[in-house]
Order: sequence, then C-alpha cells, then structure tokens
Amino acid sequence: MNEYKLDRTAFKMQTFEEADMQYEYWKKQSIEERFRAAFYLNSIAYNFDLNKPPRMDKTAFSMRKLAN
Repeated sequence: MNEYKLDRTAFKMQTFEEADMQYEYWKKQSIEERFRAAFYLNSIAYNFDLNKPPRMDKTAFSMRKLAN
C-alpha cells in the first residue's frame, strides 16, 4: 500500500474555501478509498507497518450476559 505518501512539508494554513474543496473531494471518494486513506494516516500517526497492524488487546475488555 505505497500509493500514498505523506509530504510533511506540504502543510499550510487553509482558507475556508480550500478546506471546503478538500471536504468535497473526500465526499466524492468511495468509502473504501476513504478507509484506505484513514488507515494509512493512522499507521503514520501510530508508527505501525501497514502490512502488519498491531493486534487488539482483548484482555482489556470483558463481556457478561445480562440477567432478565
């Protein structure tokens, strides 16, 4: 999944019009494309490999049956 590359020098202040254009662009993308981009950004933010994401710690959660 090397189709995206985060250019850390490309960030700048946006006007409301520019931000609105970004919103319109992502609204037109398929839900799969939006999830792919979001997953990529999460991998950059949390520093994990896209091909080997971290596993969820299932010991932190518990489930119990409600008595009726």
